[in-house]
Amino acid sequence: MTRRRRAAVLLGLALVLGGLAASDVAGREAALRRAVGPSVPVVVARTRIPAGTPLTARNLTVRRVPARFAPALAYGSPAALAGAKAAAALQAGEDVTPAAIDDGTSAAASGAPVRAGERVADLVARGPADLIRAGTRVDVLVTRESGAGAGSASVALEDAEVLAAHPVAAADGAAADTAQGRVAVSLRVTVRQAVFLAAAESFARDLRLLPRAVDDRRHGLAGTTVGSDLR
Repeated sequence: MTRRRRAAVLLGLALVLGGLAASDVAGREAALRRAVGPSVPVVVARTRIPAGTPLTARNLTVRRVPARFAPALAYGSPAALAGAKAAAALQAGEDVTPAAIDDGTSAAASGAPVRAGERVADLVARGPADLIRAGTRVDVLVTRESGAGAGSASVALEDAEVLAAHPVAAADGAAADTAQGRVAVSLRVTVRQAVFLAAAESFARDLRLLPRAVDDRRHGLAGTTVGSDLR
């Protein structure tokens, strides 16, 4: 084999091996993206923010993180925090969540805005973000997987009071549909209901929030999973 032919063979082999390596790297990157999910916006503190400081675009910024590692109740835009203050000191780069802010409606100095025996349960579910806000009352619908593949739906909780709510930003590439979007809510519940809702976020195929009419306080829906004994 001549020197020129040997060089051509080695060059061709190098190109083949380079292509295989590039393909392997691309496959690993795709698998990693599927594992951690698309990137989503998360509002964080731009600098250290002392407690009681108004939250504005000057001391907040947005970073994008994989959906798997984003806080469930993160804010997607500084505009969502208009009028709020830092309930406690925030360090630079710290995620801004409902627990870290004072929007003027919470009683941070006297504890959570619930009565003895009640708890605040945080939940992310599908629902109309424009209709669900603090003071709204909602039913929580849980759809489970069944052996045949079809879902089985039941009312997990009825007539729950919403203490706080905000829409969850859509992931990259996802259609922005307010009516069928996701909403992060804090609900007034009993301890038993809080435990069930925490478990439901893991086993349920789908969670939905169904807003109630202002004067609709009826209880006892067929299929209710946990007792609704809050009035």
